[in-house]
Amino acid sequence: MSNPSSGDADSSPAADYTVDELMTATLARCLSDGDQITNGISSFMAVCAIELARRTHAPDLVWIAGGSGLDPLDPRMTDSTFEWPIWQHSSMYFELSAQFWDYVANPRFLSTFFVGAAQIDAHGNTNLSVIGDFHHPRARLPGTAGLADMSALDKRLIYWVPDHSRRTLVERVDFRSGAGYLDGDGERERLGIGGGPELVVTNLAVFDFTPISQRLRLRSVHHGIDLETVLAATGFEPVVDGPVGITPPPSVREVTLLRTVVDPQGLRSRGVRQPREKA
Repeated sequence: MSNPSSGDADSSPAADYTVDELMTATLARCLSDGDQITNGISSFMAVCAIELARRTHAPDLVWIAGGSGLDPLDPRMTDSTFEWPIWQHSSMYFELSAQFWDYVANPRFLSTFFVGAAQIDAHGNTNLSVIGDFHHPRARLPGTAGLADMSALDKRLIYWVPDHSRRTLVERVDFRSGAGYLDGDGERERLGIGGGPELVVTNLAVFDFTPISQRLRLRSVHHGIDLETVLAATGFEPVVDGPVGITPPPSVREVTLLRTVVDPQGLRSRGVRQPREKA
């Protein structure tokens, strides 16, 4: 894989960046060499984060997509994260039903999954199925698309939320398409399910989960966003158990790579609501 921006590239904090670039860099920094990660369909920000990590601090990251391939060389972003321009020069190819899910089910493979969802609740459960009652929904959504399987296995789950609002971050999801910490307090572990949610990155803030109650905890707010704005946009009361910091900005190198190499079309910004900063 080529890496045109390595070596003496500027790693100082960028002064000029957009919220989608901040979110993408934050997601990328969750990944390390040796991690094995997969992405869902139309997951533009997740794919950009994976490629950004490969071009910066995690060149030996293992990247796989079902029905597509493994470790694509010089991927080009398109209108689908499973399309040929991304995966045409891969180390190998996978047939979805015959091969990919064998890797998913094997605890030695695919340690990390980037997750997007219409709803995420206070314990990290996700909804991609319906809004409202299942039998008489107000809206039908795309469906689990493998999320139910991935979230019920021993996987590390990292969530990204482009529109942080009381509709997307809710006390309890209308339908559990994906398992987070269920009802918390160790229920996931008692059922023999390893892994679980680790981080939630939104267009306003970053959350993790408390170790005991396994409830969403505010970790940082983005520059220009105050605590009151985040709490008002959240459909439940997150844990705030200490000083809340400011999300570290992307570096000059990360922003340059995103704009000129990884995603010059700006597909990572699709659906991302630009927050209104505090005056």
